[in-house]
Amino acid sequence: MRSGPLPDGALFLGLDVGTQGTKALLVDVAAGTVLARASAPHAFVPGLGPGHLEQEPEDWLAAAALCLRTVLDGVDAARLHGLAVSGQQHGAVVLDGGGRVVRPAKLWCDTATAAEARELSQTLGRAVPTGFTASKLLWLGRHEPAAWARVRHVLLPHDYVNFALTGQYSMEYGDASGTGWFDPVSRQWDPQAVAAIAPTLAAMLPPLVLPGGLAGTVTAAAAARFGLPEGLPVATGGGDNMMSALGSGATVPGVVVVSLGTSGTIFTRSDTPVVDPAGLIAPFCSSDGAWLPLLCVMNLTGVTEEVQRLTGLGHTALTDAARAVPVGCEGLLWLPFLVGERVPDLPSATGTLLGLRPGLLRPGHLYRAALEGTSCNLAAGLARLRALGVRPGEVRLAGGAAANALWRQVLADLFAVPVAPLVEAESAALGAAIQAAWAVRRARGERELTAAAVAAPCVRVWAAVAPRPEFAAAHQALRQAFAAAVARLHP
Repeated sequence: MRSGPLPDGALFLGLDVGTQGTKALLVDVAAGTVLARASAPHAFVPGLGPGHLEQEPEDWLAAAALCLRTVLDGVDAARLHGLAVSGQQHGAVVLDGGGRVVRPAKLWCDTATAAEARELSQTLGRAVPTGFTASKLLWLGRHEPAAWARVRHVLLPHDYVNFALTGQYSMEYGDASGTGWFDPVSRQWDPQAVAAIAPTLAAMLPPLVLPGGLAGTVTAAAAARFGLPEGLPVATGGGDNMMSALGSGATVPGVVVVSLGTSGTIFTRSDTPVVDPAGLIAPFCSSDGAWLPLLCVMNLTGVTEEVQRLTGLGHTALTDAARAVPVGCEGLLWLPFLVGERVPDLPSATGTLLGLRPGLLRPGHLYRAALEGTSCNLAAGLARLRALGVRPGEVRLAGGAAANALWRQVLADLFAVPVAPLVEAESAALGAAIQAAWAVRRARGERELTAAAVAAPCVRVWAAVAPRPEFAAAHQALRQAFAAAVARLHP
């Protein structure tokens, strides 16, 4: 790789391989400008039993190829200087000795491994959430021994896309933090956890790559498939939350990000590890060399989508109807655990509507109850972060649902702090492009360059939404009612 400053107009690619689809951004990072964007969906494997949610890794690659070719159409390849991949966390991608996928990937939202997660938690004396990768491997060894016998490599979703691009196996600290067999404080594999999953697991794990490093370069085969220049640098990438932190400005302490997608997350950067004795806040590493204490809930936009499918109305019409419903939905309370839940740790829970009375099963009431129920669960997570010493100076909203003005107001009122939506909602893909620029510039000689400095031109927010003092008491009562209902129904 050449040394020295990048030329003006250097472009970087950010690829986000999510649960519902893949997105790509082409970014002039120095100017903070997104020049092109594309997206492509992928689906779950059909016909699986309750709790099983899986995807074919090949579908991720097909979607990535479509997105990359779309955003690069007509672009001078000489301007392209690197890319990075953001990926949904925790998924278990298992490969044989030839790098071929052994079986579909069990995803973060798969709850069929709850028994294995409980067993690992008891064995290790610490919480291992069902969503983490560890229980999926233990499950595979027990329920599909023939498939497990073929496994030689274990990767996470973004690691697999990196492998397809570079031909190299690797993993970085941030995404590794969500496996269940990595110690985020010492930043090393946890030998006790590795052994508890399988005696052979240690040999299946890839090398760990330092933050700000490169995973490799694009191979000739990948260049042909994805429409990329051969030899293009590929940064380490990371989990979607770690990349979203870069793309939302959570590169300095005090900035708290709430990401509103299929799942909901709350995270912030910390210069020291934040370890929750109850295991509700994940002590992740960040992808810029620090830590990223994070709470994840499994039910967010999927709940509002259910209301949309039930009523046949669009989200704009439902939002207008919900706006006319008073705070607290006249007693209608939704515990929104439709696919089980990670926080609180209720992998087998189902959703519950409480307070049903005549006239309340209307679109506006149901939609507002969905907004309030999911937001109350997020508010409990923010309260937990505060109890662990996190002091939010600013809350930023990422993800597509941040565009909903009513949802923004509900969050501001329940959080009791202003919230500001990000201008670029696709913060994970943007963060991947930022990380690519950071890694390439470091490789060209700028060794002291920080990720925060690279991110600064790219991260912008819209005007903040303030909590309304006149509704403070009503929202406090709503939070208390939600907590009491969870404690009563799920003791």
